[in-house]
Amino acid sequence: MPLLLLVDGSSYLYRAFHALPDLRNQSGEPTGAIYGVLNMLRRLESDDKTNGGADYKAVVFDAKGKTFRDDWFPEYKAHRPPMPDDLVRQIEPLHAAIRAAGWPLLMVDGVEADDVIGTLSRQADAAGIDTLISTGDKDLTQLVGPRVRWYNTMSNELLDASGVEQKFGVPPEKIVDYLTLVGDAVDGVPGVAKCGPKTAVKWLTQFGSLDQIVAHAGEIGGAVGQNLRDHLDFLPLGKKLVTVACDLADLPQPTDLIAAPRDTAALRELYVRYQFRSWLGEIDGPEATAAIPARTVSAEPASAAPADKIAVHYETVFNWPQLDAWLARINAAELTALDTETTSLDSFAAQIVGISLSVEAGTACYIPLAHTAPGAPEQLPRDDVLGRLKPWLEDAGKQKVLQNAKYDQHVFANHGIRLAGIAHDTLLQSYVLESDKGHDLGQLCSRHLGLPTIAYEDLCGKGAKQIGFDQVDIERAATYAAEDADVTLRIHQTLHPRFAAEPGLSRIYHAIEMPAREIIWRIERNGILVDTAVLARQSHAMGQKIMALETAAYELAGQPFNLASPKQLAEILFAKQGLPVKKKTPSGGPSTDEEVLSELALDYPLPKLLLEHRSLSKLKGTYTDKLPRMVNAQTGRVHTHFSQASVVTGRLASSDPNLQNIPVRSEEGRQIRTAFVAPAGSSIVSADYSQIELRIMAHLSGDERLREAFAHGEDVHRATAAEIFGITPLEVGPDQRRIAKSINFGLIYGMSAFGLARQLGLERSAAQTYIDRYFNRYPGVARYMEEARETARQKGYVETAFGRRLWFPEIRSSNGNRRQAAERAAINAPMQGTAADLIKMAMIAVQEWLDDARAQSKLVLQVHDELLLEVPDGELNEVRLQLPRLMSQVAELTVPLVVEVGVGPNWEAAH
Repeated sequence: MPLLLLVDGSSYLYRAFHALPDLRNQSGEPTGAIYGVLNMLRRLESDDKTNGGADYKAVVFDAKGKTFRDDWFPEYKAHRPPMPDDLVRQIEPLHAAIRAAGWPLLMVDGVEADDVIGTLSRQADAAGIDTLISTGDKDLTQLVGPRVRWYNTMSNELLDASGVEQKFGVPPEKIVDYLTLVGDAVDGVPGVAKCGPKTAVKWLTQFGSLDQIVAHAGEIGGAVGQNLRDHLDFLPLGKKLVTVACDLADLPQPTDLIAAPRDTAALRELYVRYQFRSWLGEIDGPEATAAIPARTVSAEPASAAPADKIAVHYETVFNWPQLDAWLARINAAELTALDTETTSLDSFAAQIVGISLSVEAGTACYIPLAHTAPGAPEQLPRDDVLGRLKPWLEDAGKQKVLQNAKYDQHVFANHGIRLAGIAHDTLLQSYVLESDKGHDLGQLCSRHLGLPTIAYEDLCGKGAKQIGFDQVDIERAATYAAEDADVTLRIHQTLHPRFAAEPGLSRIYHAIEMPAREIIWRIERNGILVDTAVLARQSHAMGQKIMALETAAYELAGQPFNLASPKQLAEILFAKQGLPVKKKTPSGGPSTDEEVLSELALDYPLPKLLLEHRSLSKLKGTYTDKLPRMVNAQTGRVHTHFSQASVVTGRLASSDPNLQNIPVRSEEGRQIRTAFVAPAGSSIVSADYSQIELRIMAHLSGDERLREAFAHGEDVHRATAAEIFGITPLEVGPDQRRIAKSINFGLIYGMSAFGLARQLGLERSAAQTYIDRYFNRYPGVARYMEEARETARQKGYVETAFGRRLWFPEIRSSNGNRRQAAERAAINAPMQGTAADLIKMAMIAVQEWLDDARAQSKLVLQVHDELLLEVPDGELNEVRLQLPRLMSQVAELTVPLVVEVGVGPNWEAAH
């Protein structure tokens, strides 16, 4: 059946502009909308929704100027904000690129794109041609019928008539009536006040049509019924406004909309100008991209162009000769891509179901070992295969590349194999090169190879119906698993050469991230001992205190209520007690979030009590109740998971359980740390960089006064107070030091005068005066902050002291809040990122020393700027002596690195 593909270009233009970061080429020209729309069109050309390509197609845009609807209703679209300048600048080159790509482009004066699409779809229907309307505009669902479908490329949502009814509650033929009732705020078409989608569906279901609703308007009660009656005079016009015209004259026939040959020269010129590097590579080969400058923010954030087609050969290994042949190949290979399929995402519980290998792009194998689905063919014995592979797996000289190698390393360890020779990790390559992006295998394939991949959910399903990988049909599993190994190798071959041109990034990857990866694995494997009896006692004590707080809250409120219910809380605080409303929720009700309660707690007792109740309840639920259940039955320890590639600044993120966010400002939070203990005959040793981010600020800013304070070992907060108050350090009082400390740390995180005033309980003018004095006395800090903002604006990134690149896609956003948030982050990120680099370097140095000394001591935790070790008593003196030396000498800054070491039977005592 012939297919007409109609793309609502105006819909996708706005969606691409607002959905993507503020992308620009090196000249500062915006590129996000161009890239987003072109990428969507490229996907459509091969999408299975279009059967791999439509017979007829067109991209339809709104023309400039008024339409017939403006004559009917002057308020139509009158309140829309003007098109942003950055979007206006992209329209002409986008149109040129669409035409150069061979797409017919339509704009008709005096009518909207919707009406052009409506008319063409009706003409196609009459000619026996199916139509697919690609749009994000729900109004066009009114056109859906037996030959017309609605498809939102961005959400991959495809609707036929039944899909429309399922989504909106009414069939396509009633969408106009539905829209007339609910209105269209974007286009300025008022609906019936307080008539939302549920009410509109209810009325249309009950009465059948808008005309019948009008006929029975007197029967509909309540305020919304009165609103309907008040709106009756406008309904006919409202219906005209939301109805798509399907009878325009002087349009081309659907069969005239045939793609033209691509204008390669015009595309090349556009791709070079806007730095679409991989698309240029599709035309002129990968070597052509070398001439294109590196991105400033990001020219290509999503899918790359389809890679050169590589014929794939995937083999499923069922017998020993096949396995022997692959053993010979991997033993002879310079580099092998390795991947495992397992029974669980929990790396400590996972057992191997199969192994995949690749030594050449397009060629891979899958070795099924434990598929248990009914009818599964006989497989090689898992233990025997692992025994044959073990020498190669444990050989450090046999180089391997994996995606998220730490997980597979745990899995092999579960089977008694210490995986060695991990030369590369594509997850970390991507993270170092593009810290602001996603790094899972599917995203990397899409972004760098232009290839779709099989999703895990496609094989195993989702939610409660998800099956284990061992239940997946082997033939399907083999394709999925072999593909993973194949594309891992190809991604490495694409990404790793980029480090050759980036010495700073190469150092971060080869000298920091890859060595740290091994140590992070060892820390996870070591785990930390937890005294569950201590946690049980703490949990009981917290429970008693929580109950007492509830009773006290009831007394202050004058009645019992659910302290966890925002609705009941709002009624008590604002309706009954008359406390001032500080801010509102998105639905319009008074907010009771932590920020509001903290502000109210300064003047009222009940909010203060509620904050304490929330804090204790969170501690109890997150730690004292939960941690005992997370103790590994085999090791008796808690094994946190560290994500090495999820925080833009380079910091590690702890989860399952999160041991980095245990609060230390409350006594109860600190007490939780007493449950993390050393075994008999050992101690916990804590080594912590002192005031590390302030020291890094002094180093990066070059401010002489700050550097001198650290060089002379002064109390930097006292020194700052002396500077801004114009007194000697000996004259500084506690309140002055507190103000200086708040400024020192606040400015690192971009705190404003308003924020400082609120934190210290000062007038805003007084806080601004203190900040002005600070910058006058520390001009290097002010200069650094402005330089960091400007660097980020120009390049799209800032760097740590060691060359880690920290990207900020929103730094040139037209959205003021996003832009200011990015500017604040750009100031802080080099400090936090440099601190992250330092602690990773410290981990490497400490572990190397422990290994060289053949010590029994082991790293058991890393929390921001702190390392935690479990040290036998016999090694304690030497470890305490060596840690400050090792950690302070990992890098040479212009201020000294100071390391504080503590020892105790538990974490709290050592910290």
